[in-house]
Amino acid sequence: MKPVVRSPLRDQIRQAVLDGLVDGRWGPGDALVERRLAAELGVSQAPVREALRELVALRLIESSPNKGARVRRLTETDLHEVFEVRAGLEETAVRLRRPSVAALRVHLTGLYAAAAADSLIDQVRHGVAFHREIVRASGNDVLLSVWESLGIEVWTHLSIRLFRTRAVENAADHEPLVAAFERDDPHVGVLLREHILGYSPAARGKEQAPRSSS
Repeated sequence: MKPVVRSPLRDQIRQAVLDGLVDGRWGPGDALVERRLAAELGVSQAPVREALRELVALRLIESSPNKGARVRRLTETDLHEVFEVRAGLEETAVRLRRPSVAALRVHLTGLYAAAAADSLIDQVRHGVAFHREIVRASGNDVLLSVWESLGIEVWTHLSIRLFRTRAVENAADHEPLVAAFERDDPHVGVLLREHILGYSPAARGKEQAPRSSS
């Protein structure tokens, strides 16, 4: 039998903070006090400090010697840049190897079920799982690791909550992708890229911009 491996304490703390960011417990500019977090979670300050450093790397919080850690005031540009990097990674993934259509349909079924239950959390979770399968199928562990490091699920929730973007979980929007993979469309990478960028706040702004009278 393989030994049971417990996730590092800092990972559990990081997830607790991420959950707080997603559900709105902490908003832009709010302080994240190490001592207070450590007391609430029943841990020492050291793993809290490590977890916060990782969130600084994700650009979700910022830290300074004088002010400590605070939730970043995210802009549409911040989110669009994440979408751009994610789109490039997924486009590269399908160039390396195509995912199983059957596996994608499993996640698509989950999307429809979550939508029917009107569960935004489950819709986002299944939507991210759909795209994770595309990256995982590439067989490139480095690519998958970089994609995972973007914190896709958290950025998706923040995009919806802060900028009221459309949820990336929309099941119908994923049908054309599945169909393209099914027919082995040579342009599926471009379609995938456009699909992802279509959900960025910048794209939403273009859709809402008034048309020229000319």
